[in-house]
This record gives sequence, C-alpha cells and structure tokens, in this order.
Amino acid sequence: MALMPVDDARARILQGVRRGAAESVRLAHGLGRVLAVPVKSIRDQPPFEASAMDGFAVKANDVAAVPASLKVIGISAAGHGFKGHVTSGEAVRIFTGAPLPKGTDTVVTQENTAVPTPSQVTILHPARQAQNVRSRGLDFKRGEMLLTAGTRLNARDIGLAGAANAGLVRVVRKPLVAVFATGDELVAPGGRPNGDQIVSSNSQALVALVRHFGGEPLDLGIVPDKLKATERTIARAAGADILVTTGGASVGDHDFVQQALKNAGVKIDFWKIAMRPGKPFMYGRKGRQHVMGLPGNPVSALVCARLFLKPLIDAMLGLPAGDDLVLARLGAPMKANDDRQDYVRATLRSEPDGTRTATPYMKQDSSMQRTFQQSDCLIVRPPGAPEAAAGLLVPILKIDF
Repeated sequence: MALMPVDDARARILQGVRRGAAESVRLAHGLGRVLAVPVKSIRDQPPFEASAMDGFAVKANDVAAVPASLKVIGISAAGHGFKGHVTSGEAVRIFTGAPLPKGTDTVVTQENTAVPTPSQVTILHPARQAQNVRSRGLDFKRGEMLLTAGTRLNARDIGLAGAANAGLVRVVRKPLVAVFATGDELVAPGGRPNGDQIVSSNSQALVALVRHFGGEPLDLGIVPDKLKATERTIARAAGADILVTTGGASVGDHDFVQQALKNAGVKIDFWKIAMRPGKPFMYGRKGRQHVMGLPGNPVSALVCARLFLKPLIDAMLGLPAGDDLVLARLGAPMKANDDRQDYVRATLRSEPDGTRTATPYMKQDSSMQRTFQQSDCLIVRPPGAPEAAAGLLVPILKIDF
C-alpha cells in the first residue's frame, strides 16, 4: 500500500471541519482565547475632555499674553472632577487624567507657572487652545470595531477590550483533546522504572502542546498493553472532540490501539504517512470525534502533532490555515532524499545581512529528544529532493513550542 503524502493527509483530516460553538468568559480569563464575536466599544475613550498633564486648566484667551495672574477656584483630579464653571480670569488646579472643567479649553503645565498663594497662579508662558488636552473619543469612539472575530487575545487586546468596558467576551469553545500513551514499558515521570522500563514523556509533552495550540487537554495517563484496558480508556474519551493516542498503533503482538479503536466504532481513514519522522501515523473518525494515533517515538509524536493536530485545533477555533514555511540557507550540505518527506532538526542563526542559516544536526534518530529540544526549526526536504549544497535556500518550519 502506497504511503500517503503529508499534504493529502492534512487535507483529509481538515475536510468538513467547522469552527466550534461560542461561549462567554470573563475578560480576565481571555488570554489566548479566540474571539467568536467582535468587540465593539460601548463608550468613548476618554469619555470626556481630559488633561494630559499636571497643571492648571484655563481659558486660552486668558493666557495669550503673559505673565497672566489668575484666581484658583478649585481642583480637578482623576475620578473627582471640578463641578463648577470657570469664567475669565479664573483657573482650576488639574491633574493628569482629570476631566477638563466647564469653561476651560487649555491646560498649562505646572512647570510653566508660579504659585505665589494657594488661591493664585501666575502663567509664565503662553499656551495655545486645546494644548495638553485629550479630546473626548481620542482613542476610540462608541460603536467602533476594536477587535475582530478570529482574534487570538493577547495582553494588549485584553487591555483594549477592558478600556471599552467589555467585562465578558464571546470566544470559541476550546476543543477537548483526550490524550493517552500505551505501553507496558512506560512509567510516569517521578515513578520508579524497573530494568525493562523507560519514563514516559509523550503524554506530558502532548498535553502541553494541546494547551499551547489552544485546546483543552484531558490526560488519560498510561495504558498497559491489554486490549480491554485500551478499550476502557477509549470509552473514557467519548466526549472529546479529538482523541490522541501515542504508541501501540502498529500491528505487532503487543499493539492493541488499532483493534480497540475499531471495536469502539472508529473508522480508520488512513495509516502510514510518507514522512520522516512519523511514518506510522494513523487517523480515523467516529461521528464528530477525530482520532489520531501518533507514533511512540517522542520526536515522531511531536512532529506529527505539529503537522496534523495543530491545524485541526486551529480549524476548530476558526483560525485561518496558513503556510508556516519560510526560507533559510543551509548551513551544511545534505544528501539526496528518498520517497518520504523529511523534517530535519536544525539550529537557526540570523546573519548580519538579514538572512537565516539552518544547520541540521548530524544525528536525526526519532528517539533523541535532546536535539529536538535544542532545535529552532525543521528543515523540510520534499520526497525525491536532490543533494543540496551549503548555502542553498530551503524551506523550514520554525519550532515555536
């Protein structure tokens, strides 16, 4: 059976996927969430003419010629504006952010004044009309679109929405992603492996990736190599939008994931991809649930998650599919490629001329997590790519997780 190309596999996974339902969350909990509904301003900002400096609110005509002596009749502070009306010859002590008193149109900074008594101020430098005044709606006006649907909220977005008095925001519900690893050889980090066991890292990394991609993880732990145990764990994931398994998806004597999935009613769409690492990737569906069987080798599992799980979560969040590949120059020659698409771990260096150089690691074994952790990118080598000399431009996928 021919191996499925990476692009075809991704297209099959994303076929018919729609954005999830919307829910309301408090703005303080909105970081990283994706807006389902735009945020519009329900007020002007600032909601009144406000002082941009500490000083004195005056009429511009009164300070056209200086020095000018004015009577101080009150104070306007942030949150405590002056309630009276200012007439010619009068001034109000004012502080940054305070409302401009009625009758005034200008603020003279305190550095340009002298205060002989608490009730008198001398203006030493002339000021033009509206100087040091923030007009009403300077930042934005009532009814303006501030954040569009599909925006993934960052701290600046949350600040803007808060200024618009949006206590709640409507966001896309996070896809629930169930994750479990299989294998009698696995123990959880912090456990005590015997001489035949290793410490499991895939589940922890995948749960972290799900959060990083914008999903809600459901960690189902480690499952022994037993059919019934695997079936019970799959049943626990029945409410998840996506089920991700790692390990045990092959057809060996101790691999039960495929059979357990089939017994649970999952229709396997394809198995095995023309890629390295990650060839034994499996995908299927049961109703609305997407099922991904990732390889057990750690680097293979995480590369597959980046290539297939991330686009699926993006689609469920309503985020646009984008071309993540950029170009860099090879820092070392590479051999011709075979019929599988290679994702080669590499470091990335910025050059003085603005270009980037990607240098592959010599060893690319899919069990080697340390080089993956130290890598900045994956050099993408298409099937049948010819030998590549150092300095050649090649596509890379940045590692941002």
